[in-house]
Amino acid sequence: MDEHTLDYKANDVLQELEILSVNAKAAQEFILRKILEKNQATEYLYKFMNGSTDISAFRSQVPVVTYDVIQPYIAKIAADGQSSVLCGERIVELLRSSGTSRGEPKLMPTISEDLDRRTYLYSLIMPIMTKYIGGLSEGKAMYLLFVKPETLTNSGIPVRSVLTSYYKSPHFLHRKHDLYNSYTSPDEVILCPDSQQSMYCQLLCGLVERQHVLRLGAVFASAFLRSISFLEQHWCNLVNDIRIGQLNSNITNSACQLAMQSFLARPNPELADDIKEICSSGSWKGILGRLWPNVKYIEAVLTGTMAQYVPMLEYYSDGRIPLVCTMYASSESYFGVNLMPLCSPADVSYTILPNMAYFEFIPLEDGLKLTEDDEIVDNDKLVSLVDVKVGCYYELVVTTFSGLYRYRVGDVLQVTGFYNRTPQFKFICRKNVILSIDSDKTNEEDLHNSVTGAKKILKKRNYLLLEYTSCTDTSTVPGHYVLFWEIRSTGDRETPCATLDAQLLESCCIAVEESLDYVYRRCRAHDKSVGPLEIRLVEAGAFDALMDLLVSQGSSINQYKTPRCIESGPALKLLNSKVTACFFSPRDPEWTM
Repeated sequence: MDEHTLDYKANDVLQELEILSVNAKAAQEFILRKILEKNQATEYLYKFMNGSTDISAFRSQVPVVTYDVIQPYIAKIAADGQSSVLCGERIVELLRSSGTSRGEPKLMPTISEDLDRRTYLYSLIMPIMTKYIGGLSEGKAMYLLFVKPETLTNSGIPVRSVLTSYYKSPHFLHRKHDLYNSYTSPDEVILCPDSQQSMYCQLLCGLVERQHVLRLGAVFASAFLRSISFLEQHWCNLVNDIRIGQLNSNITNSACQLAMQSFLARPNPELADDIKEICSSGSWKGILGRLWPNVKYIEAVLTGTMAQYVPMLEYYSDGRIPLVCTMYASSESYFGVNLMPLCSPADVSYTILPNMAYFEFIPLEDGLKLTEDDEIVDNDKLVSLVDVKVGCYYELVVTTFSGLYRYRVGDVLQVTGFYNRTPQFKFICRKNVILSIDSDKTNEEDLHNSVTGAKKILKKRNYLLLEYTSCTDTSTVPGHYVLFWEIRSTGDRETPCATLDAQLLESCCIAVEESLDYVYRRCRAHDKSVGPLEIRLVEAGAFDALMDLLVSQGSSINQYKTPRCIESGPALKLLNSKVTACFFSPRDPEWTM
C-alpha cells in the first residue's frame, strides 16, 4: 500500500465524518432506534417499556441512573453469564472503569460490536493529523502502550481495562499493515504483563529506531512521563544492551526476549555512544528532541487531570514539540475526536461522533453546580446532542448497545461550538473527583473516609487532627497525593508537631492508603503509577491563615469551608511555607486482583 492509496483512504474517512456531522440528529435517532430494537426484550428495558421500541416512550419512561442502579444486573451477568438482563447480545467482556463504587471498580458491559466502534474512532486519528502535519508515513511511532492485569468472573467473562481489551483484540493484533501506523514496539512487548519489563523493552526499541521515530506518545500524559523517568534511571543499561547487542538479563519474559532479538541482532557501539552522550550531558531539558531528532509531535490525553503534566512535557521537549490530544473516550463508550489537534492543550475541544452511542446531557444550570449521584434527574430535563447551547455546562449521559441506558458517565463538559451540526465540547472535569494522578479518581467522600480512619490512630496517642486539605504533587515521577495536616496534642503538655514520632505519621499514611479505593491501591501496588502518599504537617494557625487568604480573595467568611483540595497558586504556596515536617507511606497498600 503506497502513500497515495493511504491519502485516498484518509479522504474517504474524512468525507464520511463530514456527512455524519451534518446529519447528527438523524444519526442519533437511528442509533437509539437500533439500540431499542436489539435490547427491547432485556429484563431491564422491558420493565420500563414493555417491549416497545418507541423513542418517545424511551425518553419519558426510562430513568436516568448511576452505577448503583445497574450494579446488581452486572453482578448477575458476572455470576451466571445471563447477558439478557441488560443486553440482547452476549456480553463478551466486563471493562473496569476508573470510577469506583464502594471502593471497587465499576464494571462496564461490552459486546463484540463495540470493538468495531472503537476501531472506527481510531481510524479517524491519522487522517485528521495528516491534514496538519505531512510526512507521517515516512517513519514510525514510539507509542508506549501497556496492558493491565485481568481476571475472570465466575461465569468465565474476562474483566479487563478498555485498553487491554483493545490491545488483545484481533482488531489490533491482526491490523493491516499501514505506513501511518507503524510502531517501534512489537505486539509481544506491548502485551507483556510485567509493566517494568514491557517499558524497558519498548524504550529500547524506540532508542534503536531513534532516527525513524516521527511520533512519541502514550495514552495518558502520566504514563509517558513515567516512562521518561524510567529512562532517566535505566539509560545506562539500555545503552549497554545496544553496545553489546544483548538484552539485559533482568528481562525474563520469554515473549519479550524473542521479540527483541531482531532489535539487538548485532552490537552497535556507535549508536550506544550517541545515546550515552545525550543522556549524560547534564540537564534533561529538551531531551526528547535530542534523542528523537525527527519527532513531529507528542500524543497523549492532556485534558482534565492530565493537564497538570503539561509543564513537565514542555520541559522535556523544551517547548519545541507540539503536544497533541486526539480523542475522548472511556470504558463506558468512545465519544469523539479533536479536529484541531495542534491547538494548545488548554483549548482542546472534542467533536462528538453521533454514531458511537446515544448521547444526552443534564444541564448544569448554576455554572458548575453538580447534581448529586442519588438525586433524581427528571427525564424532561435532559437535552439531546444537537440541542445543547454554546457556552453552557452539562453532565454527560449515555445509552449504549451493550446495556447502559441513560447512564450518568460523570463527566462535566462545556459546549465550545459546533462542527456542522455536531457539538464540540471541552472536557472540564470528572464529577466530584478532587485527586487524580493516573487512572485513580479520588472524590471528597473517599478522602474524608480515609482521613477519618487515620484520625483514630492519632486519638490513641492523644493527638487531634484540627484540619486538613490535599493536593497532588507531580514534581515527582510518579506523582503522589499530599495531605496537609494541622495537629494538636490533647495531653497535659502540648508537643510541637515537628517532634511527633515518625512511625506514628507513617502509620497514618498507611491507614489512609489502605482505605482508598481499589484503583488507587492497584496504581500504587501493581502499576507503580502513583507514588507513596505524603503527609505534610503544618504549624499551628496555618489553616486560619489559609482562610484569611481565601476570604481576602472573595470567599464569604460566613460560608467559608476549608477546601479539601488545593490547586496551584497562592493558597498552595502559603501552606507549603507553613510545613514543619513531611512523612511518606513506608510501604505499598494491600491489593489483590
